[in-house]
Amino acid sequence: MNEQILISPPPLKAPHPAAVKPIAHSNHRRAPRRWVVVGLLAVAAAAIGVAWWSMRGTATVHYVTVPASRGAIVRTVTSTGIVNPELTIIVGSYVSGVIQHLYCDFNTQVKTGQVCAQIDPRPYQTVVNEEKANVEVAMAQLEKDKANLAYAKVNNDRNQWLVAHDSVSKDAADVAKNAYAQAQAQIGLDQATIDQHQAQLDAAQVNLGYTNIISPVDGTVVSRNVTQGQTVAASFQTPTLFLIATDLTKMQVDTNVSESDIGGIKEGDTATFTVDAFPNRTFRGTVTQVRQSPQTVQNVVTYDAVISTHNDDLALKPGMTASTRIVIDQRNDVMRVPNQALRYAPGSAAGSGTPGPSAPMGPGTTASASGESSLWVLRDGHPVQLSVTVGLDDDNFT
Repeated sequence: MNEQILISPPPLKAPHPAAVKPIAHSNHRRAPRRWVVVGLLAVAAAAIGVAWWSMRGTATVHYVTVPASRGAIVRTVTSTGIVNPELTIIVGSYVSGVIQHLYCDFNTQVKTGQVCAQIDPRPYQTVVNEEKANVEVAMAQLEKDKANLAYAKVNNDRNQWLVAHDSVSKDAADVAKNAYAQAQAQIGLDQATIDQHQAQLDAAQVNLGYTNIISPVDGTVVSRNVTQGQTVAASFQTPTLFLIATDLTKMQVDTNVSESDIGGIKEGDTATFTVDAFPNRTFRGTVTQVRQSPQTVQNVVTYDAVISTHNDDLALKPGMTASTRIVIDQRNDVMRVPNQALRYAPGSAAGSGTPGPSAPMGPGTTASASGESSLWVLRDGHPVQLSVTVGLDDDNFT
C-alpha cells in the first residue's frame, strides 16, 4: 500500500488581517457625528468583505498523512518485580547458645557441609558426658544382675533337686524359684534402661552436632544475620542465621502482575526487563511460572509471574527492582497503520464538506465486532474511505 493514510484533519488557516487605512484627523471643522459613524461602518464592512474573499480564494486544504508500513505488532504486559536467586536456602539454628566462632561472611563461597558458625558447645558436651555415664552405669548394673541371675539359677536347681528328695521344704524351693524368676526379669529391665540412656545419649550428641552451623548446599552467602558473641535463642522459632543462594548465574524476577493482565500471561512467554543499575541494557528471560496465589495490598490484587533469566556475568544482584515487559502476543511482517489513522474520519463523510476529526477512540476499540473498520487515504488530494479488517494492536500500531 503506497497510498498516504490520513491521521489528522487539516489545520485551520488563520484569517489574513486586512489593512484598514486610518482616518486622518483634520484641524478643520468636524463633520456631524452621524456621518462619521456611517463612514466607519462602511469601511469596516468593506474590510471584512475583502478579507473573506481573500480567504475563500486562496485557502488550501493540507492533510497530515503517513504511509502504511510493514513490521511487527507486539502486545505486551508491563509490570515491576524484584530480582532474586532461583533457590535461596535459609540456614538457621536448632539449638540456643552464644555464637563462639563465625567462619562465613557476605559473599563467601561455601561447599556442602562447610561450617559457617559455631555455637558454644560446652553446655551440650556436658549433657553428652552425663548420658554416657548413665549408659555405663546401666551396663554395669546389667553385669551385676547377670551374676545374680547365675547364682539364682544354681540355687533354684539345687532346691528343686533337694525338694525332690525331701531334703528341703517346699517353701524353700518356691523361694529359690521366685528369686530366679526375678533375676531373669531384672536382666530385661537392665537392658531397657541401657536402651533408654543410649537414646538420651544419641539426642545429646545430635544437639551437640547442631552447635556447628553448616551449609547444606554449595552456593554463595547473600545474607548474614548474626555476629560473633551474639546469643541465639531457638526456644520458640528457628532463627535465621544465613541466606545462601545456590547459583547466582541463574536468577528470576518475581513480578507483580495486575489481575486485569494476568489472564493473557502463560508459561513460555518471552519477556524483557531493565534495572536501574544498567538503564541502557535490556535483559531477556522466559516466564517459567504463573503462581496461583494472589497478593492483596490496599485492595489491589496482583499475581506473581516468575521470569527466569541467565546471569552469567553476575551483573544482576538479588533485590534489584526490574521493569518488565512480557510479550503475550506478536505478529511479524504484517501491514500496519498507526492507531490514530483508525480514529480519524473527515467531516465530509457526514456531508458537511469540511474536514474534521472523528470522536477519539482508544486502542482496540476502533473496529466493529466483526473486525471491520474504516481507513481514509488521500487520492488526488481528496480523502477516500476504505474498509479494512483489523487484527492485533499494540497501543501504537494496528
